[in-house]
Amino acid sequence: MLSNYNQTYNEYLKIFENNLSIVFNSLSKTAPETIKNAMTYAVVDGGKRIRPVLSLASAKLVGLNFDEIKEFSVAIECIHSYSLVHDDLPCMDNDDYRRGKLSTHKKFGEANGVLAGDALLNFAFELCLNKPNFNANDVKALRFLSECAGYCGMIAGQVLDLESEGANADKDLLYKIFENKTAKLIIAPLIIPSILKDGKYYKELYEFGYNLGILFQITDDIIDVEGSLEEIGKTPNKDAESNKLTSVKVFGLTGAKEKANLHYQKCKNALQSVPNSEFLLEFADKIYKRKK
Repeated sequence: MLSNYNQTYNEYLKIFENNLSIVFNSLSKTAPETIKNAMTYAVVDGGKRIRPVLSLASAKLVGLNFDEIKEFSVAIECIHSYSLVHDDLPCMDNDDYRRGKLSTHKKFGEANGVLAGDALLNFAFELCLNKPNFNANDVKALRFLSECAGYCGMIAGQVLDLESEGANADKDLLYKIFENKTAKLIIAPLIIPSILKDGKYYKELYEFGYNLGILFQITDDIIDVEGSLEEIGKTPNKDAESNKLTSVKVFGLTGAKEKANLHYQKCKNALQSVPNSEFLLEFADKIYKRKK
């Protein structure tokens, strides 16, 4: 494994946080302060930054300049953050805490929580379209991001997740939820650099991203059972209380851990022929072993 993983991760994180700071310090002065504050609260100073770090790692792997991916990396985090803001709303998962602090709707009110999420989604595409020298590959990348985040992607997964509450254990439905709700927005930051680099390592990165997304959601289910508010930064055991369809419900806790190991191995297999993929392999290792 990569000996300087933490150093590399922190370098990617610093690049992203600098870009994020520039973007959110440049929000239009004509917009109401309330919406700007709510948007900033939802995105800045919080989160694992898994997706933007993946985007930079993938860019490095395919030989893409970081400047060519920075708008997309911030946009992906805006989309992810908007989904969490809406996910926490009373009409959805009804959670008071996110990333170790009050949910956006608890801080700014339910209506402003809805609007902050709406604003972040629109802002994500505005960012990408304002990229200098926007070209044909950028169009393809933005289309791919739209599909991953949209009604056939993440939103499809969220709808199925809501509809499956109280459902009997169903492996096929579970994987359909996981693929769309979680994996699609982990695949996106890995594949967008590939698209911008004319499809370099597309198949390998897609397979890695799919299995990493499934792995992430399974470990999330396990942590929801075994973790605490202090450890995970949000209310534990919410899935069981809502009678959601989870890997623990379908496979049991031991079975879920076995599935996590299976997808971890598939992550490693996906990149076995890709040179200089040590960071991504170590990334999968960290996701597999995470406790929060």
